[in-house]
Amino acid sequence: MTWKNSSVLMEFVFLAYPSCPELRILSFLGVSLVYAFITTGNILIVLSIQTEARLHRPMYYFLGSLSGVEICYTAVVVPHILANTLQSEKTTTLLGCATQMVFFIGLGSADCFLLAVMAYDRYVAICHPLRYPLVMTLTLCVRLVVASVVIGLFLSLQLVVFIFSLPFCRARGIEHFFCDVPPVMHLVCANSHIHEQSVMLAATLAIAVPFFLIATSYAFIVAAMLKIHSAAGRHRAFSTCSSHLTVVLLQYGCCAFMYLRPNSSYYPKQDQFISLVYTMGTPLLNPLIYTLRNSEMKGAIGRVLTRHYHSQKS
Repeated sequence: MTWKNSSVLMEFVFLAYPSCPELRILSFLGVSLVYAFITTGNILIVLSIQTEARLHRPMYYFLGSLSGVEICYTAVVVPHILANTLQSEKTTTLLGCATQMVFFIGLGSADCFLLAVMAYDRYVAICHPLRYPLVMTLTLCVRLVVASVVIGLFLSLQLVVFIFSLPFCRARGIEHFFCDVPPVMHLVCANSHIHEQSVMLAATLAIAVPFFLIATSYAFIVAAMLKIHSAAGRHRAFSTCSSHLTVVLLQYGCCAFMYLRPNSSYYPKQDQFISLVYTMGTPLLNPLIYTLRNSEMKGAIGRVLTRHYHSQKS
């Protein structure tokens, strides 16, 4: 039996939360701590880039934009997880579920596009250093960031409208912590492969296409690095890319596993763990990766914290 999706008040129930009170409290404290670290780390990156004149360069502008997107990305899901962990009724309406999915998928896609933009920035900096100031202007940087967010949200909106126009089964339990594509698609009572292929196409546009652009950029970067004769020059070129490459592997590895596969390979418990990795693990690790492997960023954050400490004392 199916529901005709005629009412936005139709409710879904989240089934992945622990029922034991002690485990719920521990989960709440753990998620709260991780969320505090995510927010603090990314806000520090944004503040450091805004206040430090030496970081007013395209590479850091994109990094600040990435941190801003990840603050919003986690804000769409983590407060919802915290509230549901303590609530007895873990429900959401169809409209609430669709809205959450639009922003979660949209900002996640924007994250992927921004990583592709950052790869292009590194490509121009290493392969065309003399033309870099002429190519990577502030106007182009702003347009690339805005385009990443707009395209991400546009693709997400198209995907979510398509999913929620499908008929849902009577079973309304979502085997997940929040509204994500695989568990919601699992409730759809339509057996046509066309639906699955449509979702796969949207995921390919948001994940595989940016990854192809990143791989192409790094192919040119590696070719340019091999032409550098000095070991110090190669090391300097590689050090500007290593942090970005680490983040790319983390982000795209999780996203590809979750979204670039058929519905038949959906396993709730496994997917719940993977979703927590890319929802909280990756945004938590990004600030650490970019600060620990970047002396300029580390120094800038140190100066911001020092100024804040002295202002508190005075």
